[in-house]
Amino acid sequence: MRVDMPSSQAYGKGANEQDMYGVVKPLSKEFIIIGIRGDIPMGGGFQYYELNYELKSLGHPLREQFDRAIERLQAFVQYATGQYPVDPDKRYFLGFSQGAILSMSLALTLGNKLKGIVALNGYVPDFVKTEYALKSTEDVSVFISHGEYDSVFPVSIGHETAAYFQTRTPQCTFKTYPTDHGVSPDNQRDVLQWLREDAGISY
Repeated sequence: MRVDMPSSQAYGKGANEQDMYGVVKPLSKEFIIIGIRGDIPMGGGFQYYELNYELKSLGHPLREQFDRAIERLQAFVQYATGQYPVDPDKRYFLGFSQGAILSMSLALTLGNKLKGIVALNGYVPDFVKTEYALKSTEDVSVFISHGEYDSVFPVSIGHETAAYFQTRTPQCTFKTYPTDHGVSPDNQRDVLQWLREDAGISY
């Protein structure tokens, strides 16, 4: 019997779970796709935590809110695995911007409990690297992408983030695209192809 493989997804601040669903919708017959809504209202959408823009130009997460978001997402991964026909060895997490920050932080704290992550235009907060209890990510597949003209998080952040993960897993793919802070059609195509190939799905 075939066991479905989920791709949980998180979005950027001020958006909602429908925004990222459009990126992974073509996988809806091959994956269980779970959109996770942040619990802090922002404009017409939501966010998972607020940022302190006084610290650096790119903004840093407010630690208390970020810690809570990570704890809740860790618990949700276990909850979803119990609620849906999910293979616990084939769990993925995908996120854009704020969601990418969370995806990478989850990979570092859950380690090999995740099969892989997709992180689009994000970074790993310094306190996650230095103060969190990090797990081995040697067997975690990682896809990181960044816009070459990203006006929110400069592309240099993407290169630094990829270099960090390349020291932690041999299965790290990094790509840049000629776009701003967003997901281009080429980026989406590569994400879909990467997920299918990493999950061993023929198409």
